[in-house]
Amino acid sequence: MSKQSLAASVAFVLSTSIAWGCTDIPADHVQKVDVGYTAVDPDITLRRMIVHNSKPKGTVLLLHGFPETMCAWKDISLKLGEDYEVHAIDWPGYGLSTRPPVEKFSYAPKEYARVLKDYIDTAQIRTDELTIYATDIGALPALLLALENPGLARTIIVGDFAPFNKPEYMYESLQNLKSPASADQTHVYMNKNRDDILENAYRRGLSKEAQFDVSPGFKADMYRGWNQGGMTSADAFYHYYSNFTRDQDYFESNLARLKTRVKVVWGEKDIYIKKEMGVEFAEKVNAELNLLPDIGHYPHLQDPEQTVEEIRASFR
Repeated sequence: MSKQSLAASVAFVLSTSIAWGCTDIPADHVQKVDVGYTAVDPDITLRRMIVHNSKPKGTVLLLHGFPETMCAWKDISLKLGEDYEVHAIDWPGYGLSTRPPVEKFSYAPKEYARVLKDYIDTAQIRTDELTIYATDIGALPALLLALENPGLARTIIVGDFAPFNKPEYMYESLQNLKSPASADQTHVYMNKNRDDILENAYRRGLSKEAQFDVSPGFKADMYRGWNQGGMTSADAFYHYYSNFTRDQDYFESNLARLKTRVKVVWGEKDIYIKKEMGVEFAEKVNAELNLLPDIGHYPHLQDPEQTVEEIRASFR
């Protein structure tokens, strides 16, 4: 990293309020939780959380989706930290990670795959003992990286994402982002409706009885991380989608190269990416599929105990 880039990264860190936006860490966990920043290249510094374990049974890496931050994983990380070393990051464009201009970083799934590899290398994570749990926008980058690196992890658990260019399985606003004719208008709409997205995205499609809320600390972190350095999370999402079809097509045409063990976990009530997408993907890669009844697009938020169990099962 150049002196100028290092100085810029330091300035970025100092300009943010606090690295850890998820409050109420139990006293007996505080010494195990390491939250800070890791520079993975001259233009990108990631906010990351590591829960340490003196004798870990393996390592877990948790990858969030839209519009989340790494704080989505706080409770899950603390629980898994009883047995494993646990990592979580903010993707570029989310939370308090840096947000390079699109001239330097396209926010495409393939670019996120590169960031993921750089983080794993920089953090010196042993991939033969690693389980990756990736949801929504985090899933395709992990799988794209696995095409090039079959030893990326012992298991990749993915769900509620769009591996294939099948707009008919997707929510209307997501279909619109994939179409150049409607993407700009949808982009503007999303930026104007930040509050509705952050308050209600995880409730949509669920019955009144199944609806849930997220912790105040996590919600505050999403609000704080929505707009940093003149780029919003909706902007990053828009740029991701502008490259999405290309990277989906590349992934589908190279499925035969996917050698890493994959498991698919999907919310049966997901309205953003219908369960049919998960069923088709699992069949094409011969992966175990777990459809979760009465669960929507965010299984890790709606039923974190199930997520913990899925991850623990990957090490058995």
